[in-house]
Amino acid sequence: MPRVKPKRAYDSSLRRQQASATRMRILDVAQRLFAERGYAASTIEAIASGAGVAVDTVYATFGSKREVLKSLLDVRAGGDDAPIDLLARPGPQAVRAEQNQLRQLTTFARDVSEIIERVRPVDDIMRGAAAVDADMAALRARVQGSRYESMRKFVSWVAANGPLRAGLTEDDAAAIVWTMTSPEVHGLLRGGRGWSPERYAAWLRDSLTRILLS
Repeated sequence: MPRVKPKRAYDSSLRRQQASATRMRILDVAQRLFAERGYAASTIEAIASGAGVAVDTVYATFGSKREVLKSLLDVRAGGDDAPIDLLARPGPQAVRAEQNQLRQLTTFARDVSEIIERVRPVDDIMRGAAAVDADMAALRARVQGSRYESMRKFVSWVAANGPLRAGLTEDDAAAIVWTMTSPEVHGLLRGGRGWSPERYAAWLRDSLTRILLS
């Protein structure tokens, strides 16, 4: 009687890896097309063609072009497509764990500078789309609101280790940090004035130290 080979267990991790690779390929192509053609002129069909997948695959993965752009922003903010909240990632958690305010600001400036470097090109796309698309304008407003809440949380971590500058409330401190770490300010200094990423990070660290701490 011939020997029957046992069935090999299905490797679901391989399928997840393949799905993640496809997802990232679609997002990379989408970013390139959005930057070259603009959000409105970049179709799902063009994104699918550039990524080498079926149109149905793009819809099944993201649902809409709007969600492609939102997912692109999330992935660039996190640095990968893992479903982990930004504040739960190693960089912010290192800031939270640090008990020295000066070192907190140094760690924060380094980490958030790296994030903005990845995010700003996508925010540029989103801002351009928001000028002509009410839904995109509402989405960007929510993103900016979420970013403020993250800065508010950061300020609370700093304030837990000592006083802020006299007369500075946590709300005002959060508004200052939110402004200084905005894609607009980053674009003015990095793009408009040609600052290097290192110079921007050092400016952010030194400025926040002077403004926030006693």
